Amino acid sequence: MHDNQRPLSVTLTEDTKKIGRFSIRQWHLDQLTSGEQGPHVVWLQLSMTERAAYRFNLRSDTPQLFVRAGFSGDVPAPEAISASQEVAAGWMDGEQQVFEAPMPMAIQVWIEGYLARHGEAPVEGRKKKRKGAGRARELPTSRRGEQPAGKTPETGQTDGEESSL
Repeated sequence: MHDNQRPLSVTLTEDTKKIGRFSIRQWHLDQLTSGEQGPHVVWLQLSMTERAAYRFNLRSDTPQLFVRAGFSGDVPAPEAISASQEVAAGWMDGEQQVFEAPMPMAIQVWIEGYLARHGEAPVEGRKKKRKGAGRARELPTSRRGEQPAGKTPETGQTDGEESSL
């Protein structure tokens, strides 16, 4: 087993709720345990590119794991799991069913160890542009020795203006 992968067993449970004359089926993640002993086994694989998302999740009051379980409207079948809220958001944008569950302490410790071994993700600050970058020059460029159109250096007046001295 690699240091960036762990098997997890997932159990989903269906509840039927009656609303008036209608019945609604709802699924929820009933059990999430380490190992390969459950009805559905998914592998949690950590990625170097998601280190900042793992740290963000671990710093929350209740760290979560996110289970992708097929497309919305279908009977859910666990296919993948992630500790990254960003990955889970991408799944939901793709109209996938995503269930969440509290992250077991053993997985939290394992992810902390992963971050300690591979380092924290660099904080991507806002890059400063160099002065004038991305801005057009106000004066047209000139050939060597010629003055650009606009103000003359001697008088500070625009070409064609007369002095009021």
